[in-house]
Amino acid sequence: MATRLKRLERWASLSRRGFSTSCDEQKLQQSGKNVNLFSAINQALHIALETDPRAYVFGEDVSFGGVFRCTTGLADRFGKNRVFNTPLCEQIVNEAAKFRYRSGNQFNCGGLTIRSPYGAVGHGGHYHSQSPEAFFCHVPGIKVVIPRSPQQAKGLLLACIRDPNPIVFFEPKWLYRLAVEEVPEHDYVLPLSQAEVIRPGSDITLVGWGAQLSVMEQACVDAEKDGISCELIDLRTLIPWDKETVEASVRKTGRLLVSHEAPVTGGFGAEISASIVERCFLRLEAPVARICGLDTPFPLVFEPFYMPTKNKILDAIKSTVNY
Repeated sequence: MATRLKRLERWASLSRRGFSTSCDEQKLQQSGKNVNLFSAINQALHIALETDPRAYVFGEDVSFGGVFRCTTGLADRFGKNRVFNTPLCEQIVNEAAKFRYRSGNQFNCGGLTIRSPYGAVGHGGHYHSQSPEAFFCHVPGIKVVIPRSPQQAKGLLLACIRDPNPIVFFEPKWLYRLAVEEVPEHDYVLPLSQAEVIRPGSDITLVGWGAQLSVMEQACVDAEKDGISCELIDLRTLIPWDKETVEASVRKTGRLLVSHEAPVTGGFGAEISASIVERCFLRLEAPVARICGLDTPFPLVFEPFYMPTKNKILDAIKSTVNY
């Protein structure tokens, strides 16, 4: 846990180096202040409720702010008719995902966005540190989005809320308070299903999402000291994912490494690997590498052994490049 905290505490320095923002999004930093991820989520929800009278927030504990305080102040400002508690058993898979299809495209779910915390948190153990994104990626009709930073979280969440399709929006627990960067206070959206190259490179392509991007960034920095140029891509939207951006990068580098916290077997990294092998088989210089969680329940005291750490990624980068 201490090792995980130490490497993630470097987030602030990564943000100052422009880790979170591409050239096309520099304008977002013109007006804003430094906030953490849960505050950016809160800003996005305030904007959504303020700009659209059809918007509602409902779920477990949202009326008093939620466990992570992401909905703080919403019920007081917009009333309990628009911000209210409900049980956890919303029918996501059998109803929301199929509603548009079943109606012959006559109806949709009214912009349903399901927010959920996910991932390691340093002390969550086998119940509260899981990464279930692959479950929902296997349900046709649902989009899956995961941000890596406060600025990304606000823009992507607003884009999700305004999309007519049902979307599961996973929020990395590690980053709720640890990730801090400048976030514009005004209303803005970031494109869905568009990956972002956050670090250009020429020797190997790295693909990830959520909190894992900061760990992968550190591995890229260390690899550069050994003369290895890594191209790092944030997928941002897992379903439908941006195959074209990843394919273009792999055709250039000839190598691919995918990393996520979820167990390796059946993880979304397997889908990325299979798709890229189909598209880029003759361009690959080495087998696709996957550095992921283990095929066990998420442990508590052994979390450092379970997690796809910087050193594990760095070793895989070197072995893939030297294959």
